[in-house]
Amino acid sequence: MDEVEPKSRGRTVILDSNFLFIPLQFGVDIFEELERLLGGLVRCVVPSPIFDELQLLKQDAKPSLRKKIDFALSLSEKCEKIEESTEPDETVDDVLVRLAKCWKCPVATNDAELRRRLRAEEISVIFLRQRAYLDIEGAF
Repeated sequence: MDEVEPKSRGRTVILDSNFLFIPLQFGVDIFEELERLLGGLVRCVVPSPIFDELQLLKQDAKPSLRKKIDFALSLSEKCEKIEESTEPDETVDDVLVRLAKCWKCPVATNDAELRRRLRAEEISVIFLRQRAYLDIEGAF
């Protein structure tokens, strides 16, 4: 694992796969909302296991879900892809938690279980509130 956060301008936010579906599902521009929420330039990072997860979902998906996954993948191309290996017995959520702890940055997700886990680890969580705007839990 790369122990040092990659150099860039703006605040780093790690995006979970479900977060990439927000614009299509709710009509919310996640990139504009992240800039509004964090008060400026934001660097969106998508770890490679998220790409892998989306590709795996796409393989067995019905055509309507495939279109949504393709949309999420196209949005992920606007983000910085970080090559990250998954340790033995490690889930994609484990990778997100590990990177967020290491880089001391928030994770953007709507996954309730992952949100609870991140809060327990005192990691800030960005999520969709009232199907209309992004909000953040935890100190940032």
